[in-house]
Amino acid sequence: MIIGDCLRALREQKKLSQGDIEKRTGLVRPYISRVENGHVVPSIETLEKFARALEVPMYELFYDGEEPPKLPSLPKRKSSDDIAWGSSGKDARFLNKLRRLLGKADEEHRKLVMYMTQKMARR
Repeated sequence: MIIGDCLRALREQKKLSQGDIEKRTGLVRPYISRVENGHVVPSIETLEKFARALEVPMYELFYDGEEPPKLPSLPKRKSSDDIAWGSSGKDARFLNKLRRLLGKADEEHRKLVMYMTQKMARR
């Protein structure tokens, strides 16, 4: 369903005029007409104004059914505790560069880096 048609149907169902919507939303009547006729695509903020003026939940502007749509079962997002440092982004690039450079270092230099790292971790 086109959003403009839905807005018009809801407005007419509630026996409201475009003037009533104008008063409730603060939007001018020609703009309301352009939205209802599909000449303009309203922003989310404008749709929120329409929903409040029509006294309907926002989903009714997008959904044809009687009840709210059921939410799909989305995979659970990982929390920051589940994501290991260096697994993505800038940290991953840094970690890969560090691995490469440590791989090129000789045993004595690796021991020196480990010693310095241990000293810094104790602080």
